Amino acid sequence: MQKIAMLGSGFIGRFYADALLGQRSKDKVTGIYSRREEQARKFAADYGCNHASTDMEAVIAHPDVSVVCIALPNYLHAEAVDLCCKHGKAVLCTKPLGRTASEALAMLQACEKAGIFHGYLEDLVYTPKFLKAEASIRSGALGRILWAKSREAHPGPHSDWFWDLEKAGGGCMLDLGCHCVEIARNFIGKDVRPLEVMCWADTQVKPIAAEDHAIGLVKYDSGAIGQFEVSWTFRGGMDLRDEVMGTEGTLWLNSFLRTGFDLFTTGRNATYMAEKSESASGWQFPVGDELNDLGYNHMFTDMFRALESGAAPSETFYDGYVVNAILDAAYASSRTKLWEPVALPVWRGSADSHVARELVSFDDDYYLIKEEQTHFGVTKRILKHKRTGAIIEQTA
Repeated sequence: MQKIAMLGSGFIGRFYADALLGQRSKDKVTGIYSRREEQARKFAADYGCNHASTDMEAVIAHPDVSVVCIALPNYLHAEAVDLCCKHGKAVLCTKPLGRTASEALAMLQACEKAGIFHGYLEDLVYTPKFLKAEASIRSGALGRILWAKSREAHPGPHSDWFWDLEKAGGGCMLDLGCHCVEIARNFIGKDVRPLEVMCWADTQVKPIAAEDHAIGLVKYDSGAIGQFEVSWTFRGGMDLRDEVMGTEGTLWLNSFLRTGFDLFTTGRNATYMAEKSESASGWQFPVGDELNDLGYNHMFTDMFRALESGAAPSETFYDGYVVNAILDAAYASSRTKLWEPVALPVWRGSADSHVARELVSFDDDYYLIKEEQTHFGVTKRILKHKRTGAIIEQTA
């Protein structure tokens, strides 16, 4: 059994606590830190915590704590991680790890120096649909991955600090793009180095200093392209979608909004339907098991299995650092309007992951470009001569 100190009593802290207590059914949230005393007391009562405090260090250092779960605003992550290192406590941190790559790298290096377990809580790479899709890709079902696109869009986050550029470190690109970038990295291969980023970002609707809409392209050393689309201006709920294209196949994932569960209500007696739902009336798209469908259950199971076996989890602070580095390049590109390099002074992936683009031979003389069956019963082939480069059409 793990004894967990939750840092943060808000929206994500409660999501985490529900998952922690529900999946393995043997762990316990023993302590809660909150910046507001009344919220600490309420959380402790709701989840049966033994101790609650507005003193972060006291909660982390408590002898009845084996794991610290950081569910705090971005600007408090580094302080919390430093305290975990000081007191030798295993640490799990919500996304994004840092506000910048340098901040994230400092947290990673502090944990490694202290010799403590560290896990990056990127829930969307643990959803049931994602796990099945990733397994299919690893088995070769899609061939060589050419393009991985991830989209997250909704009307905006829940708490005030998200909208403060200094506290958050960025807008929707840091808040949502961290999900999308790591989803694409997993599909393309986390061993493949990201090279450069081209990004558009703007503040289209919200009266804030940060961006509320962004689209970016990430070039990888394998030749693959990662694409992210993120927005705090989307109306109608939360839209989570992924697409992956390979040389041998394609997959599409729709994880939220259009869940296959449609419900109409007048709203007279409506209750909570799904995260980021904008209305309690009209057509609704409930989620069957939100904790599971958003990946929280599988995420914490992976974290604790790794911790208890002395292994690294699927997502570590190193992954959070790489994500921050990609987003740093995206922010730079949004300003310069140029492709910007991804600065990774610490890179632990492949030194040379470029994949040769293999051409498909038709026979000794020709490469096959395309083959199809026509509606009039003829097989048509487009071929390219290997020596001259001439392109011809052949029917059979």
